[in-house]
Amino acid sequence: MQVYLDNATTTRTADEVIEAMLPFFNEKYGLPSSEFGHSMGIDASDALEQSRKTIANYLNVKPNEIVFTSGETESNNLAVLGVARAKGKGHIITTSIERLSILNTCRHLETKGFEITYLPVDKHGLVSPDDLQSAIRDDTILVSVQHANPEIGTVQDIKAIGEICGEHNILFHTDASSSFGLEDLPMEHIDLATFTSHLIHGPKGIASLFVREDITIKPIFFGSNNEFGIRPGFENIPGIVGFAKAVTLLSKKYVEKMRKQRDHIINELTAIPHTYLNGHPEKRLCNNVNVSFSFIEGESVVLHLDMRGIATSTGSACSSPNLKGSYVLEAVGQDPEVSHGSLRLTLSRYTTDREIEYALKHIKDVVSKLREMSPFKDEDTFRKMAKEEHK
Repeated sequence: MQVYLDNATTTRTADEVIEAMLPFFNEKYGLPSSEFGHSMGIDASDALEQSRKTIANYLNVKPNEIVFTSGETESNNLAVLGVARAKGKGHIITTSIERLSILNTCRHLETKGFEITYLPVDKHGLVSPDDLQSAIRDDTILVSVQHANPEIGTVQDIKAIGEICGEHNILFHTDASSSFGLEDLPMEHIDLATFTSHLIHGPKGIASLFVREDITIKPIFFGSNNEFGIRPGFENIPGIVGFAKAVTLLSKKYVEKMRKQRDHIINELTAIPHTYLNGHPEKRLCNNVNVSFSFIEGESVVLHLDMRGIATSTGSACSSPNLKGSYVLEAVGQDPEVSHGSLRLTLSRYTTDREIEYALKHIKDVVSKLREMSPFKDEDTFRKMAKEEHK
């Protein structure tokens, strides 16, 4: 049996999405440019604008506020760098648990003279509005706080953060790529927002950046005048059509289904002795479970589960290939020796109860067998020895 529980990394492309995309590969494969003036170009242009309207209508924003990009990384880079280039200088506030596409962009800007404040988070991964208030300065030009963390699933109070930014007339960007379609987003309090297709059963390589129409940002690379002059280059029409189709398939019924499955998994796994839930127990994504098992390594759990046909993860999608502890778990104060035993399970609309029971059975078995082989049998000894190893 094959069970895929790594949907925070990517999701299966829906059959309906593939069907919608196919004509734009081999039938309507023109490019949306008025300079050509032929019917295939017009078909592509119509598909582009209809897709833009579909996504804008879902978000309750204007079509000209949706800019298509190649992915979440580009959208996040465009938001932060685009504002920085438009402003020229200033202070930016973000958090210690953002995606690397935000953190590394901010680190780059530090080398260009911008000052960056990295807000801390509490033990559940929540940002304090009071900390944000205290960090704001007269020269603050942008606040970027993710809607939900893809690793531990914690959902931020975006409304409160957006209201603070509005009171100070500071631009507010949120990376909503992990929460899109899963959590409501108060767009009226947001100036820029990142959304991606491949996490909602759409194709890879396509995303969007919401840019409120009265906001000025500068492009981060140069070429043609496409996408309102913000993102040059011909648009990926098959991907955009697939993205829009995936948006039409979003439904609250899937959210409720995943929430029940999530809670069942959490209850079953935290019943295992010396197992800890990472992230907020309530303010978390409906499809996210992240736990840490003492005495064993998360990488070992993932490999053993993979041999049993179960795909899982031991950290964020961008950092899991290395053997370093999770920077997100470190930021929430998790001991390194415990964070190395983390396991993330993320669900999708296609995840069945039968698959979950199969996974739970084998997770329990793998944890038990690995602990039998572990030299550590009690928490105090494990933490003490692990601390020595990590020095």
